[in-house]
Amino acid sequence: MKTTATNLSIFRKAPVFQNLSDNDLIRIAEAAHLRKIQSGEFYFFQGDPAERIYLLLEGQLKMTQSSPDGQQVLMRVISAGMLFGAVALAQAEVYPVSAQAALDCSAVYWSKTELMEFVLQIPQLAMNTLRMMAEYVQEYQDRLRQSATERVERRLARALLRLASQSGRRVEEGVLIDLPLSRQDLAEMIGATLFTVSRFLSQWESHGLVVLGRERVIIRYPHGLVNIAEDLTP
Repeated sequence: MKTTATNLSIFRKAPVFQNLSDNDLIRIAEAAHLRKIQSGEFYFFQGDPAERIYLLLEGQLKMTQSSPDGQQVLMRVISAGMLFGAVALAQAEVYPVSAQAALDCSAVYWSKTELMEFVLQIPQLAMNTLRMMAEYVQEYQDRLRQSATERVERRLARALLRLASQSGRRVEEGVLIDLPLSRQDLAEMIGATLFTVSRFLSQWESHGLVVLGRERVIIRYPHGLVNIAEDLTP
């Protein structure tokens, strides 16, 4: 891939490439392959062979997982500067999730072999990769614990705050979670019913915490959601 200052700035945003020398970063960028897809299309499906590791340059992705009974769960939102498909680096045989474009997307990718060669050559990249994998494991362990032990209201507040940190954009009314997001998506993400999620969102809107629209959520008072997520006295 042709290296530009814009591309390198996006590469530097990715935790896996932080603190690398300019020379190493340019080598990695020049070995990458570009792939663009339109909203609604997929980079890969759950169960596909895990052969590529991607870095999103533009757009947003929804990482979803389907259960044996066909229920779809939104696992994570990927924004520009984030890696996805990284399980290939851990020698996983298949992708455990599907990567669907929520907006038109541009991403670069490396084969498992290509990126692993850089990991073996560059100690800082190897350390960053281990740290990234550990953070992913910790995140999913935390979400499993929350699903098993915490009230739906706290799980919903945590999910909105996490989405805001991943894809939030400042607007006049507050922080817009800048991707198409339905109440059903939120319900699937936290393992709750649509009715329960809708009830809490409506309550929060009446209290001025959020502004709701069709597949749109604006957080007006983030500290209020933090109080709920951490079970603090308002």
